Amino acid sequence: MSYLDSPGGGLRSWLTSTDHKRVGVLYLILMLTLFWVGVGIGFTMRLKHLSAGNFLISAQTYNALFTVHGVIMIFMFVIPGLPAVFGNFFMPILIGSRDVAFPRINLLSWYFFAVGSVLAILSLFTGNGPPDTGWTFYVPFSIRTSTNVTLAVFAAFILGMSSILTGLNFITTIHRLRAPGMTWHRMPLFVWAIYSTAWIQILATPIIGITLVLVMIERFFNVGVFDPGKGGDPLLYQHLFWIYSHPAVYIMIVPAMGVVSEIIPTFARKSIFGYKAIAYSSLAIAAFGSLVWAHHMFTSGMSDTAGLVFSLLTFIVAVPSAIKVFNWTATLYKGSIEMAPPMLYALTFIFLFAIGGLTGVIQGALGLNVHLHDTYWIVGHFHYVMFGGTGFAFFAALLYWFPKMFGRMYNPKPMYVAWAHMFVGFNLLYFTFLVMGTMGMPRRYYAHLPQFHAAHLIATVGSWILVAGLMILFGNFVAALFKGDQAEDNPWGGLTLEWKLSSPPPAENFAEIPTITAGPYSYNPTRTG
Repeated sequence: MSYLDSPGGGLRSWLTSTDHKRVGVLYLILMLTLFWVGVGIGFTMRLKHLSAGNFLISAQTYNALFTVHGVIMIFMFVIPGLPAVFGNFFMPILIGSRDVAFPRINLLSWYFFAVGSVLAILSLFTGNGPPDTGWTFYVPFSIRTSTNVTLAVFAAFILGMSSILTGLNFITTIHRLRAPGMTWHRMPLFVWAIYSTAWIQILATPIIGITLVLVMIERFFNVGVFDPGKGGDPLLYQHLFWIYSHPAVYIMIVPAMGVVSEIIPTFARKSIFGYKAIAYSSLAIAAFGSLVWAHHMFTSGMSDTAGLVFSLLTFIVAVPSAIKVFNWTATLYKGSIEMAPPMLYALTFIFLFAIGGLTGVIQGALGLNVHLHDTYWIVGHFHYVMFGGTGFAFFAALLYWFPKMFGRMYNPKPMYVAWAHMFVGFNLLYFTFLVMGTMGMPRRYYAHLPQFHAAHLIATVGSWILVAGLMILFGNFVAALFKGDQAEDNPWGGLTLEWKLSSPPPAENFAEIPTITAGPYSYNPTRTG
């Protein structure tokens, strides 16, 4: 009996279930709902730029929209997406466990996430208007504005609690519940990625939690921690915010790299090249990524010495990511490559993430950063990393594991059509942002000068193509849920433990805990599915 058919069906059984697979599906449903809200807000902002001046929405509404768009997409989709959905669903299976170490805390983390998400949406419709600070909540404006910043900040705090609980659960599970013979060097690379990410979650997230609490205390009690008018230090807020928020980039991207490390050997019909290098580079990214936060602050007035140190560290942190790209490329070399939809989206991740990484290295150069800071270049760069990187990896993971999760097979042809729309639309939209940034277009501006109008029109058309692709992609997933053919247990010929279970998996994963005798990528090119 699969986890979908376990006794006591109905909504209540899902909302009270501690089965890690059901918790993963609960995250998936809620996150995709929020994702589409974020897409709708972003689409509206692009429609506004069909005109250089007043059009469609007011300037105050525009400020509120880009704030809420950032909060939803970053805190409710990109950061938690891959660990919460696919980490929850597959990590215990991949290490040969029946569940996570703390099933009830796992469900509690979902409730924290749901409550935080609801509070963030409520901040739009309560108080003195939606928050208008941007997703960074920079002081002193976030302390002085009369809009409903307090509720939005509290929502982000609750979401952080969810992230901490998830990280603690995953680290304990990986340390204590691995199957017999599942040594560290036999763990699938996605598990290594989840493990590295979990350490960032539990070490970095409390910093942003404390910082957000201090913002609320300042708003309620006028304590001068960050407000310069009361003797506070606004730069202290930036340091504390980015000490979390830059490692948060790696909470987003390291699981994405883990997904790609699973997909490429499966569809190249080859063992992964440089298993240990990929595994340890995940830990290296987590470690070095926690040391480079101040490259977000090169224009804030820090000393030249600090600027040089953080610029150097920014270049160093690119090395572990380059190791992964090299090993993925080496795995593809002379492989028997099958360009199935998961593989296509995974390769797209590598291409788009490479652009995002290279544009980030450019920003790491002190002289160029002064010119590019707070322009559309920054917006283009982080969308290449977050959406082009993590977003496309999320889609690749869903394409790869959808048959296993739901026992249904989607039609692959619309997925290629969706990819073509998304690839063209994405690059038309965000590469144009990079160009506008070099021209000097400031970010977060409601209006724009005439010399930027043609570029804004091109970017807006790109957003239409991108959204059309997303609609095709998810429309096909929905159709597969209701009308898709029954999936095979191993449709892709994968070698990790989830492909040895039925589709969808049983309620407790394994009738008997398996004994592991070899690594996960000893590939036999004969298809087993």
